[in-house]
Amino acid sequence: MRTDNGAAPDAAGTDAGTETGSDAGGGAARLQALFEGHRLTPTQRRIAHCMVRRAADAPFLSSVELAELAGVSQPSVTRFAVALGFDGYPALRKHLREVAPAEPPAEEGAYNEYQQAVQSEIDNLRHLAALLADPAPVERAGRLLAGSRPLPVLGLRAASAQAGGFAYFARKVHPDVRLLDEGGTMLPDRIDAAQRAGATALLCFALPRHPREVVEALEYARGAGLTVVTVADSAFAPVARHSDLLLPAAVGTGLAFDTACAPMLLGRMLLEAMCDGLPDAQARLEEFDTKAAARGLFVD
Repeated sequence: MRTDNGAAPDAAGTDAGTETGSDAGGGAARLQALFEGHRLTPTQRRIAHCMVRRAADAPFLSSVELAELAGVSQPSVTRFAVALGFDGYPALRKHLREVAPAEPPAEEGAYNEYQQAVQSEIDNLRHLAALLADPAPVERAGRLLAGSRPLPVLGLRAASAQAGGFAYFARKVHPDVRLLDEGGTMLPDRIDAAQRAGATALLCFALPRHPREVVEALEYARGAGLTVVTVADSAFAPVARHSDLLLPAAVGTGLAFDTACAPMLLGRMLLEAMCDGLPDAQARLEEFDTKAAARGLFVD
């Protein structure tokens, strides 16, 4: 995806360093590089996201199989391949087999639907581990978040739990964290208030389905001069073009409602990186523990 000024936003897994990860992670990075620079429709972004998540399988999927996995029509897959500059989907698949030759993936076995959901999340975590072979994007994000006083944290609808969890722990080490978990006309006002108080960055958790308000809020925040750090389900998510630093973490889609183990774990990693940028973080944690013990706050 491209930012408004034509430059690609930083995203974990898009740099050459990712190739040091697993074969699956390297395949995902090659797919992302293939898709970069192309103006894709929302349906085509969905296909791209699916292919990145199934990087090991992608060279062996038929157009019908890919359409079923992505939840789109078979003609949409054909148009997607043409948008990438190929004559059709067979030419795209041939290209993928040539640049990333591998044996067809083994059958998953007789898993029930609940086990399949767990296996999908395990795959997502493996993919995240491969992307984190280059820790620079997370480390940069940690510095940006640590240096923003206050620190607004945005997450609406499905992402509100991720944003709330991050804000809960971040308040233990950061002096001023402002959770933005409600939309409406007051949201831009709250972004303005944070910016006037000295905020320099905004952290956003953006998960499917992506609310229009989140996209508009990020555009507004960047217009106000804030650096936007986003944790999203894909580097091709609609929020990408409004993010200065995008960190992808895939969600599981095998159940009626998406599962988000990888985005949650990535949020905890951002907390760790932010703590590294806050010299008094350890002292704040020790102070909290002392007060919690004095109040009998927890039952051991």
